Amino acid sequence: MLAVMSSAAAHERSSDHPDLSATTLRKLERASGGMAAASITAMERQLPWFRRLSADQRSGVLLVTQNGVAGFVAWLRDPQQALRLTAEAFRGAPRDLARWVSLRQTVELVRIAIEVFEQQLPTLAADDAERAVLTEAVLRYGREIAFAAATSYAAAAEARGAWDARLEALVVDGIVRGDAEESLLSRAAALGWDPAAEATVLVGNPTSDDPPAVLYEVRSRAARAGRPVLIGVQGSRLVVVLAGPVDGPAGADVLTRMAAAFGAGPVVAGPTLSSLAEAHRSAQDALSGLRAVVAWPAAPRPVRSTDLLPERALAGDPEAERQLVDNVVRPLVDAGGSLLETVDAYLEVGGVLESCARQLFVHPNTVRYRLRRVTELTGRNASDPRDALVLRVALAVGRLARSRGFW
Repeated sequence: MLAVMSSAAAHERSSDHPDLSATTLRKLERASGGMAAASITAMERQLPWFRRLSADQRSGVLLVTQNGVAGFVAWLRDPQQALRLTAEAFRGAPRDLARWVSLRQTVELVRIAIEVFEQQLPTLAADDAERAVLTEAVLRYGREIAFAAATSYAAAAEARGAWDARLEALVVDGIVRGDAEESLLSRAAALGWDPAAEATVLVGNPTSDDPPAVLYEVRSRAARAGRPVLIGVQGSRLVVVLAGPVDGPAGADVLTRMAAAFGAGPVVAGPTLSSLAEAHRSAQDALSGLRAVVAWPAAPRPVRSTDLLPERALAGDPEAERQLVDNVVRPLVDAGGSLLETVDAYLEVGGVLESCARQLFVHPNTVRYRLRRVTELTGRNASDPRDALVLRVALAVGRLARSRGFW
């Protein structure tokens, strides 16, 4: 009789898990709902943040827990299906689960559920051997669940990252095109951009043909500089929108560090605007400067678009012509005192002070005084070769604009 019973028990064990009887497996199936409910109760008791979740959110966690318990029983029947079953435990979760439960919090939930399993499973075993099997099984299955959770969150992060990258590209494209302010700001806000932050657009060549590698390099340097950025790779052109002020030595250092994220060739920085809503003006000036910088082989890297006004004007940029007139010619005309005539004469004689004084029939000290006034009004020193070029082109553009009746 004992031999028959032993044979029956052996047959019963071999039907599913080799070390668990069919009776124990059926007990596990019947107890799965209770263990899931006990896990949720333990989570509510131990985790304050879990108690603050809404009823719908807690029910989502309960659904995942129930799927996990059911998967555990199915895994005991067929251990070869571990990966599929653990993945299905999270596939049935609400799609937005990763938005209101972080990966760290999910690990806490898994830990509590495993503790409940470890407490209740031994009571379902028929003997010590089965208890040992169940204890080992729950630890192994918990490991699989943890990896499945990490994979699920990684997939969600990749999906969000891909969506954010597309949205970021749309924002940068909108800045370059000068799209409507409201749509651009709403998209930028979704990326966490402060709409009131100052914005400077930098343009140049990307470091490689691999956009992810380019984005990583720019973001790494921006993170080290403590500056938010928006990035767009547009074919062979890299466009970076940099947040925050860039005036003074500290700002210049930030621009230099960001320029290192670009590939070979010039890097042009547009003017710094007060908000993202005006960043399209910075982008237009930067792109105009990038087209014209070839005319200044010795240009620094990065170079400000305002330092490329002569080259931009020669390339036919009407905005550069306007800035030259407004920032150089008009202040000299409005100031009077023969400032415009003096700087014109000084440039014509090649920067020789005495020759300029003789041509104007004034003392050299008078020329010196007038040139200092020119520097104060325009920020350009006629004795500096580069500034002299800016002044000369500005005077020429001003004459052309006046002849056409523009001012």
